[in-house]
Amino acid sequence: MACVRAFQRAIHQRAVTSLLSTKAKFTTHRSINLNAVRHLSDEVKKSHRATPHKVGDTIFQKIIDGEIPADIIYKDEKCIAFRDVNPVAPVHFLVIPIKPLPQLSAAKDGDLSLLGHLMVVAKKLASEESQLQEGYRLVINNGKHGAQSVYHLHIHIMGGRQMTWPPG
Repeated sequence: MACVRAFQRAIHQRAVTSLLSTKAKFTTHRSINLNAVRHLSDEVKKSHRATPHKVGDTIFQKIIDGEIPADIIYKDEKCIAFRDVNPVAPVHFLVIPIKPLPQLSAAKDGDLSLLGHLMVVAKKLASEESQLQEGYRLVINNGKHGAQSVYHLHIHIMGGRQMTWPPG
């Protein structure tokens, strides 16, 4: 039993350590950024409560429709991009399709062009961000275990600091 507890503590410490940004100054695992841990817990909790909505009934659809304001940085006939309201990196924006597609696993063969377009737009916008010249990360959360909290496909583009590995 003690061996199991030690293993669990090691896994927890590794997960917590991977959450820390390069901004966090620490010497031991005890002086970690607890806000980052709480934020992760909140996002995971949200994903466990989230369920696929009726098509078009999400906060992202309300942003697309102009019902909710957002810091929009790009828009075309296929997608829209805007800054994340809860950024986890110095640069953090989302690229989402105008078409209400709940998650990546719901994409069909006919969505190939749209999915490619989202990636190209993400790359284009990232290249325009001076803080992303050294690299960036793209993330798509899919389903409950992927920590998806909004069921409208979206790509997170994050950077402006050294990202850690493993991510989650």
